Amino acid sequence: MPRVLIVEDEQHLAEGLRFNLEAEGYQAQIVDTGEAALEVLLEKPSPPFDLVVLDVMLPGKDGFAVVSELRAARQFVPVLILTARGRPEDVLRGFAAGADDYLPKPTELKILLARVGGLLRRSEWLRPAADQYTFAGKTIDFDTLELRVGDHTLPMTLMEANLLRYLIAHEGKAVSRKSMLEEVWGVREDTDTRAIDNFIVRLRRYIEKEPAHPKHLRTVRGVGYKFIAEPR
Repeated sequence: MPRVLIVEDEQHLAEGLRFNLEAEGYQAQIVDTGEAALEVLLEKPSPPFDLVVLDVMLPGKDGFAVVSELRAARQFVPVLILTARGRPEDVLRGFAAGADDYLPKPTELKILLARVGGLLRRSEWLRPAADQYTFAGKTIDFDTLELRVGDHTLPMTLMEANLLRYLIAHEGKAVSRKSMLEEVWGVREDTDTRAIDNFIVRLRRYIEKEPAHPKHLRTVRGVGYKFIAEPR
């Protein structure tokens, strides 16, 4: 039975979430601060949570800080941010911090449950070598969200993997920042595109021998970026 950690400081909302999740067959636990969430998720050995539903506006550490610290600690449990802060810049900030999905409040229950189910199904779909891409001695496993370079394995967030997958699908073509915002994040409003640039910086650290002089993820001035698998 999948276990979900609910991080929400408004008790009536947290209890409502727990009731509906348990009605769908999930186990749910509630904490009401960012610090409590990190304590539960990072303790060794930690309870095996399969998903975190995380509010942003929390007492103490906010949700953005929580997910950032989880990723910095190499804890890659799926995180669904559920918050009243639904502006495009907030959505992109959540993804940049390492969230796997982002829903603004209020949202319909059936949409929330569909997003929860979609994230939880990822763990059921993990199959060795099921969805991989190899280039220049590197292998990206999109199922396990890992990049293998020689004997080293680097974990990736879902959004990092999705952005890289999108660029790979358009190999050799200049892809605009606007296209990446719309197709990868589903943001279709005028939004600061620097979040894309921040993701590209991180991806270059993963796949480039010299991130300051990229060969695979190249900047196309005035447009966006281009992926080259085997640069000459």
